[in-house]
Amino acid sequence: MWQIPFNRPVITDTQTEYLKESFQSGKHCGGGPFTLQCEEWIEQHTLTTKALLTPSGTHALEFAALLQNINTGDEVILPSYTFTSTANAFAIRGASLVFVDIRPDTMNIDEKLIEPAITDRTKAIVPVHYGGVSCEMDEICMVARKYQIEVIEDAAQGVMASYKGRALGSIGDFGCFSFHETKNYSMGEGGALLINHKTDVENALIVREKGTNRSQFMRGQVDKYTWQSVGSSFLASDISAALLSSQLKYAEQINYARLKHWSTYNELLEPLRIRGCIELPTVPEGCKHNAHMFYIKVKDIEERTTLMSFLKHHGVVAAFHYVPLHSSSAGRKYGVFHGRDIYTTKESERLLRLPMFYDLKEGEIEYVCRLINDFYLG
Repeated sequence: MWQIPFNRPVITDTQTEYLKESFQSGKHCGGGPFTLQCEEWIEQHTLTTKALLTPSGTHALEFAALLQNINTGDEVILPSYTFTSTANAFAIRGASLVFVDIRPDTMNIDEKLIEPAITDRTKAIVPVHYGGVSCEMDEICMVARKYQIEVIEDAAQGVMASYKGRALGSIGDFGCFSFHETKNYSMGEGGALLINHKTDVENALIVREKGTNRSQFMRGQVDKYTWQSVGSSFLASDISAALLSSQLKYAEQINYARLKHWSTYNELLEPLRIRGCIELPTVPEGCKHNAHMFYIKVKDIEERTTLMSFLKHHGVVAAFHYVPLHSSSAGRKYGVFHGRDIYTTKESERLLRLPMFYDLKEGEIEYVCRLINDFYLG
């Protein structure tokens, strides 16, 4: 019997070499050579103005909230179907969270429900690109411009994905990547903030250095650095950056392999979709995804639970995803659901993620699909 985990981090042939080089460099803290390599790679591949590596995707979101000067009394619009980090970044700043429903086809925020949720206290819109499939960014940005509201993209799952030719994370005012172990490219824990306006860069460099102008000092622009504003420690370790750099070197190869896995799943499970047993992911026109995940949708939560147990019994680890935030105690405390929850809860209870990682074998995918086929057709 196969034993197939849900996720396995990428291992490259340069990983040990890069880590050894980082250890021996004597530059283990943030801002070292591997940090700069990763930031340059992100800037080149996303065409964003500035990328700053962070200790996590959570830190990237908190960084953006701080730069946006989110404060008590402000409102932030976001989907309830997302990870807690999306909400925490703004809740800790004192903002009220305004959850809106999702689209059932992509599990992304329903762009048509954003404008009705806007008030004179709305400070930001936070679209979450679920599974590396973009939200409808043209309409979201149009609404944001109309009301002079900032857009902070939670592109944690969106590295190497795009919307109408533009890299996810580079479309709004700020973008946030995650390089957590479960992501396509990993530094164990890590992330990046993408800054898309030159006017925000200098302030960002101050905020990430504990509120000091240390970056100006390092560039020789001042003779000493001092406390300039409120800030925090948003620098990632250069050792972690070395791990990420060893993967970004093979980014195209990793992306190609994952897309191939995704297509194999989609092809093998299509007959079950035709029979009406399951639903498969949707990628709208204009969206180029990155195969961050492959999921199916089943009838309901009871069927999902039974299928998960069946797969586990046969050595396959599958997983559901987020429990909608608005249904949690913290969600009720810090936010409110605007409008009706037509799809968020119902669709979240039907979704089941299948194993997806770089070195997943075709035979393993065939085994998983055969089990699902047996579950439904005997």
